[in-house]
This record gives sequence, C-alpha cells and structure tokens, in this order.
Amino acid sequence: MKTIQVFDPALCCSTGVCGVEIDQALLSFSADADWAKQNGAQIQRFNLAQQPMAFAEHPAVKSFLERSGHEALPLILLDGEVALAGRYPSRAELARWAGIAQPGAESKPASNCCSGGNCC
Repeated sequence: MKTIQVFDPALCCSTGVCGVEIDQALLSFSADADWAKQNGAQIQRFNLAQQPMAFAEHPAVKSFLERSGHEALPLILLDGEVALAGRYPSRAELARWAGIAQPGAESKPASNCCSGGNCC
C-alpha cells in the first residue's frame, strides 16, 4: 500500500482542529484522513510548528519550501513524490491514492437516456 505524507503548515495542535475558529478545510480533511486510516490507508502527518526537522530533513519537502515558502503548504507526498500542494486532498483523492473502494464509486454503464426510458 502507498504511503501518504501530509506536511501541514504551522498548526496549534497535531490536526489543526482546535482553538476558537476551526478551519472547515482542516475539519473535513481530518475526518477524511481518519476514514482513510480506518480503511487501511497509511497516512503520516507532520506539523511545521511541532516537527520542523521532518520538513528540513526530507529533500522533496525542503526543496518545495525553498521554492514556494511555507505559505504554499500543505504539501502532500505519495510514496515520497509530490502529489498535491496548496490544499488538502478530498476523500476521493485519498481513496484513489490508497486503493480504497468507495461506496457508490463503482463504475456504472453509461445510460442512453432518450432511448425508450423515462428521461429529462
């Protein structure tokens, strides 16, 4: 299974879901990451405020920060390669990267709406 590493900007706690004003994107991502972990995904999170050495010691992350600055975080790595930057992944992206099947995501045959069915 692939490893997903999330390099968060400086947050007040490990998930950023704390304090008076909670960022909805962090709240959604935290729930999605928990869901993915419960379904077998390997997700590691690193907080710039609490784990700065993880940022400094990872070549791809260090290079990203030198080019783009900490304002461009979060940075998401998939097996050590940059997969996403500047926003948190959706549940669908996490599922795809981790190989988790999502309910209702199975492919459905294309319907020919106007050939004899009730449509439009």
